[in-house]
Amino acid sequence: MFTFLTNLWHGYLIKQSTISHEKWLQAYAHLPLLETLSDNEKSKLRKLAIVFLHKKIFVGAHDFVVTEYMTLIVALQACLPILHLNIGWYDGWQTIVMYPEGFMPSRDETDQYGIVHQGSSHLSGEAWLRGPVVLSWKDSQHAGQIDGENLVIHEFAHKLDMRNGVANGFPPLHRSMDVAKWSSVFSHAYGHFTKAVNSGVEMDINHYAATSPAEFFAVLSEVFFERPELVQRIYPDVYNKLRKFYRQDRAITSL
Repeated sequence: MFTFLTNLWHGYLIKQSTISHEKWLQAYAHLPLLETLSDNEKSKLRKLAIVFLHKKIFVGAHDFVVTEYMTLIVALQACLPILHLNIGWYDGWQTIVMYPEGFMPSRDETDQYGIVHQGSSHLSGEAWLRGPVVLSWKDSQHAGQIDGENLVIHEFAHKLDMRNGVANGFPPLHRSMDVAKWSSVFSHAYGHFTKAVNSGVEMDINHYAATSPAEFFAVLSEVFFERPELVQRIYPDVYNKLRKFYRQDRAITSL
């Protein structure tokens, strides 16, 4: 009954949407990443994005004005990973904070000796556990260009990873998926990748993936959607796990 009522409510939101067909076309035209989707998939993605926009609040940092066009660009990319899942995967949080470009948060960190250090680093995005997603518009608007990097998908992959706690590269799996095999495949690939990076081997995948298992999952997710053939060629077992998790075979749709 609850699922029926939820679907009924979502259907109502979609029918009542005031976003014109032309505005959706403009957003799609800006995202080559979505060109390989079928007409049915594009329609499904648009409907997901409408519900997404209803559930989330966009906030501009430091008086930055977030336009409707910006929200469409972000929503379409954010909903691509859940195209064959459902909007419920993004439940539990509400806010998306937009900066005009990169930002430098200042934080206190405690080292192993209990000494507190204050520092800052230049970021283009963040995903907080049970908190907001923070994005640089400059980087978000140029995502979806099929270059193997996608800030929006990266941060929302973290959100999927956080569905069962802190991001650790181990999102909640579908019942049909083997937990032990996921752990084995990703651990082996992560170990291989970090060893290659530390040895100075040039990889076609962003070296940031070697930072942690959580970043490995997020980076490999963005590559899976942007340049799936890379993941399939370098880490075929990881590709198969991502294919089953996202329920999308991106290597086929990208041909």
